Order: sequence, then structure tokens, then C-alpha cells
Amino acid sequence: MRNILFEGYEGLRLPRQVQLKRIRRVIEAELTPCQKQILIAYYFQQRTIPDIARERQVNKSTVCRTLHRAEQRLRRCLKY
Repeated sequence: MRNILFEGYEGLRLPRQVQLKRIRRVIEAELTPCQKQILIAYYFQQRTIPDIARERQVNKSTVCRTLHRAEQRLRRCLKY
């Protein structure tokens, strides 16, 4: 049995295709439309937070907060 209490333990490793499929499923099912758009723009389209804020006509802090909440929800859902 593995000791999962040591600091370097990262959990089970799934194949990359399985990981990407899970991430896509969680993005589609768990995030709000606003969170999806900001997450995709930031990570997949490589856009900056000021650009996203300017396009959506909101403050940079609003974009940061929405992105942070989306990341938290992704982590929580992918943990299982």
C-alpha cells in the first residue's frame, strides 16, 4: 500500500486524453456561461485579463474574481 501522506504524492495519473475529456465535461456541465467564456478566453485563446475586461466592459477585478471562482470549481469537481 502506498503512503499517501508524504508531500510528494500527486495521486493517480490518468492518460492525457482521459484528463482532457474530464476537463471538457466539467467545463460544460459545472461552470456558468460567464465563467466558461472567461476561462476559455484566458487559457485557450491566450488573452490577457485587461483585454477580456475591456471586451466584456467590466473591471479587471471582476474578471479575476470570475476566473478564480471557475478555477476553484474545476479543482473541486476534478478532485473526485
